[in-house]
Amino acid sequence: MFHDLGCHGKVRLGELPATLQQHLACLPGEWLEFDPPAGEIVVRRVQPASGTYLPTIAMELVRMLAELPPALQEGIPGGELLVHTEGQAQLVRLRVDPGAALHLEWARPDQAWGDPRPYRGRQETSLDPKVHRLDGSVTLRCAQAAQAARELQSLADTYEGLYPEGSFKATVDEGERAVRLEMRDANLDAHLLIDKLQQLAAHGSLGGGFTVSSFADEPPEEHIRVLFESGATLAQHPLLWAEAARV
Repeated sequence: MFHDLGCHGKVRLGELPATLQQHLACLPGEWLEFDPPAGEIVVRRVQPASGTYLPTIAMELVRMLAELPPALQEGIPGGELLVHTEGQAQLVRLRVDPGAALHLEWARPDQAWGDPRPYRGRQETSLDPKVHRLDGSVTLRCAQAAQAARELQSLADTYEGLYPEGSFKATVDEGERAVRLEMRDANLDAHLLIDKLQQLAAHGSLGGGFTVSSFADEPPEEHIRVLFESGATLAQHPLLWAEAARV
């Protein structure tokens, strides 16, 4: 669930008078700044190397919101900032609802996953495929196991991702005409891999699964877990926040 310490996200403030935009853009800060053309509070490109993350970010967010008069606060569209804290490495969401109501929420510490649902292809996640990080193991049976293993290994070895580290190994059990994949921090487009597995595997033979996260600083809410069970390809999404657990 957790990546590098830091913060990502944005909060939209809507249309503001030019003088107020200029004022917000000039406010000093370590983590946050106001982007006048976009009308958004965003994370600074240059971030501090030390300091207490969550209190500083929360203070800067509240300070910017407090600069708006009540009439303009009511028109705030809102947004969220996800903060990866130091120390206990907790994930915290600072959510601004329309109208400027501010909520601070702690992610579920158990990394629970939602119910498995049929895999829907690329619409399952908005994570950039170039920085997909795959972890897990998958088994499949097919008549030409050695050829299938070579095709899977080639898919991983020739993929032009941005983080070519990690491990992806396709091994063969000739006796059972089976292939086993072991992935650890593998940089490969998860959707390409799923398509290839479904193409090569004998009907109903896929088993196991893997998680899809990101090497980049992208929202953990977009992570997925892919499962192969009883001939079906399923996807799970993380239950990070209380409202997701109640659905």
